[in-house]
Amino acid sequence: MKVDFTKSPDGLVPAIIQDNSTGKVLMLGYMNQDALDKTQKEGKVTFFSRSKKRLWTKGEESGHFLNLVSMASDCDDDTLLIKVNPVGPTCHTGSDTCWNEVNEVDDLLFLKHLQDFIDKRKQEMPEGSYTTSLFNKGTRKIAQKVGEEAVETIIGAMANDDENFLYEGADLLYHLIVLLTYKGYRIEDLARELKKRHK
Repeated sequence: MKVDFTKSPDGLVPAIIQDNSTGKVLMLGYMNQDALDKTQKEGKVTFFSRSKKRLWTKGEESGHFLNLVSMASDCDDDTLLIKVNPVGPTCHTGSDTCWNEVNEVDDLLFLKHLQDFIDKRKQEMPEGSYTTSLFNKGTRKIAQKVGEEAVETIIGAMANDDENFLYEGADLLYHLIVLLTYKGYRIEDLARELKKRHK
């Protein structure tokens, strides 16, 4: 990764900090070469503090570290985008972000998280996992399970049993994602199909 620290007279570049899971922008800090090197070496985001005139690892006092996931420089190589897994709130005020926003995973984004989890299960196939047992049974059995959950969802809907309807609907969606994964697809493929129809 190339970063041009020479464009600024103080040798600093802005570093935009983004939560890897939620996509929320958490804060903006500044880095010099030493801060960048320390961040890459230790895996915790370190800035150059303009007020303290020294390197400052976020969380060194509060324990609210920003654990590094990835780094990228922009098209001009003078701004960094750093994706992190934050430990606790990011802002010194106690807010999740420096813009006083709540940093939570959007409910719909959880489907991507679930898809990633199921993908990992397929790769690792850990013993004792229900998902692994489904993969071991193959297309016919997974598809049969999708059908069973669809029927149970319909029964919940027809009985006006909202709690059961939502519970079985969640089971249906989970098993559908397992089937998609087994067939080499993801939930995003269904989203793309729906998006195409919507046009």
